[in-house]
Amino acid sequence: MKKIVVLGAGLVGNAIAIDLSVHFQVTSVDINIEALEKLKNKHGISILKADLSDTENLKKIVANFDLVIGAVPGFMGFNTVKAVIEAGKNIVDISFFAENPFELDQLAKKHNVTAIVDAGVAPGLGNIILGFHNKRMKVNNFRCLVGGLPLVREWPFEYKAVFSPIDVIEEYVRPARYVQAGQLVVREALSDAELIHFDKVGTLEAWNSDGLRSLAVTMNIPNMIEKTLRFPGTIEYLKVLRDTGFFSYQEIEINGTKIRPIDLTAKLLFPKWKLKEGEGDFTVMQIDISGEKNGENVHYVYNLYDVYDFENQTISMARTTGYTCTAVANLVINEQFTQKGICPPEFVGEEEVNFNFILDYLKQRNVNLNLLCNV
Repeated sequence: MKKIVVLGAGLVGNAIAIDLSVHFQVTSVDINIEALEKLKNKHGISILKADLSDTENLKKIVANFDLVIGAVPGFMGFNTVKAVIEAGKNIVDISFFAENPFELDQLAKKHNVTAIVDAGVAPGLGNIILGFHNKRMKVNNFRCLVGGLPLVREWPFEYKAVFSPIDVIEEYVRPARYVQAGQLVVREALSDAELIHFDKVGTLEAWNSDGLRSLAVTMNIPNMIEKTLRFPGTIEYLKVLRDTGFFSYQEIEINGTKIRPIDLTAKLLFPKWKLKEGEGDFTVMQIDISGEKNGENVHYVYNLYDVYDFENQTISMARTTGYTCTAVANLVINEQFTQKGICPPEFVGEEEVNFNFILDYLKQRNVNLNLLCNV
């Protein structure tokens, strides 16, 4: 049986480990022994407590595995992927790190490594869908709207974080890139707000976020944009927090002690943003692609609405992000995708067999995409 190591035992990393353990020998690694014990006791998954920021030790940990899954917080992601590449191991990563992954492309090719980055839901699944269609038509417009939200709106935040709070806050401060009329445009996060109605959900607030990621480099498409979705009113309080300095990485001194405001904010918000036992979440995503095919105008809209799995107690964001990752992992470990170097998800989606495998894999886990053509 092939062996996979999952780096990170958070809510998404756990879902990934559990899903892969059905057909592979899985080991989960984290510094949090409590999270690891749950995997071991409930699912029989092998565990290893380790500090994953120690990259030299990390290289030793991954040495005996056939595939590595990166599910660490974003601030650790780049160095983790780099260390795994230097160890000569293939990796599928969902850490959403801020650095440019293509800086590692030559290193990955030198070590004959397949390194798939941003293999989640968005970025991730949206890239896979665009990669498939871009190979078969002239795409003129691409828009991705996506959000993960609690089923119950609770004052004051009406939001729950299902992954690292600092990674969530990063979406509110990292400049947003989009492509308009063939030109790369950079705007501040939370800009160009609009209200959009979704079936089953109602009206949500959309704003510019930096979700295009690799698409801004790999795709020659004149108009591309990604927006984050939240309940209406969210932007106002986020801007107050951001502009006051609560999201700043620059150290300030308080009574002789230096701290980064972002660390304090994350510490304060995490208990407020944490899903309580039995609470559910949902994921909503809409992928809109239009252009020309065989001389005719074509328009595709993919809608995803996914809800917390109460039976298996798996959050929706873990399902949509995690199962996209595990679908891609299956393609890599079974040598159905063998391209070397840094490979964003759009490269994986180009081949029809891969595209269909991923959508079928998600469907088997009740993560369903509804496709509307020429709407």
